[in-house]
Amino acid sequence: MLDEGSFRQDALDSERDSSARVTGRATKKVRESHTALPAEEGDELPQLVGRNLKKLRKHRRFSLDRLAQRSGVSRAMLGQIELGRSVPTIRLLWRIAQAFEVPVSAFLDDGENESAVVLTRQEARILASHDGKVTSRALFPFHGSRQVEFYEMRFAPGILESSDPHPPATTENLVVASGVLELQVAGTDYRLATGDAIHFEADVAHSYRNTGDVETLAYVVISYPDEAEYR
Repeated sequence: MLDEGSFRQDALDSERDSSARVTGRATKKVRESHTALPAEEGDELPQLVGRNLKKLRKHRRFSLDRLAQRSGVSRAMLGQIELGRSVPTIRLLWRIAQAFEVPVSAFLDDGENESAVVLTRQEARILASHDGKVTSRALFPFHGSRQVEFYEMRFAPGILESSDPHPPATTENLVVASGVLELQVAGTDYRLATGDAIHFEADVAHSYRNTGDVETLAYVVISYPDEAEYR
């Protein structure tokens, strides 16, 4: 638990960090690290993620340095994302979410609230791996807190995508719609063909590998514990 002096210092650090600008040298380092992609003109996703990251960081009174220490993501990278200049990869966003102990959807919240929402493919906000060979499309509205998330995932042939452990008691339920997929969960391999499904505890290291020669399409439901349970 922080004492009052540390708490005030973090608050001051947060204010100072929020007004900082990443230098050109730092920008080059961020892009060379291949953990985020440069934002494209007209793309709203980087701005949305950046706004929510900054709002959450200020709410928790985290400085960029403190968040970097908790997440393992560099201060320069976090600054780029917060300014909307870079799009975080799937894995990078997971790491930041874990540092805050929130679902990934917390960074995709657009503040709207409607009883029914149509999610068109043309308007989809898609997260991708650094090489673009794994993509994840959220099939749920980006507003409000939620304990369940639904994703469409595509894996290029031969690709291996590793995932860090999610918060305790998080589970995944995955079904392969087309192609084949090999999952490794806590060191055990599971091979899935088209139509096969798996449910597993995702609070351990796990990975996905497309062992086929065509793209694999899968749908994933991620269930989180109640927020109070993993704080």
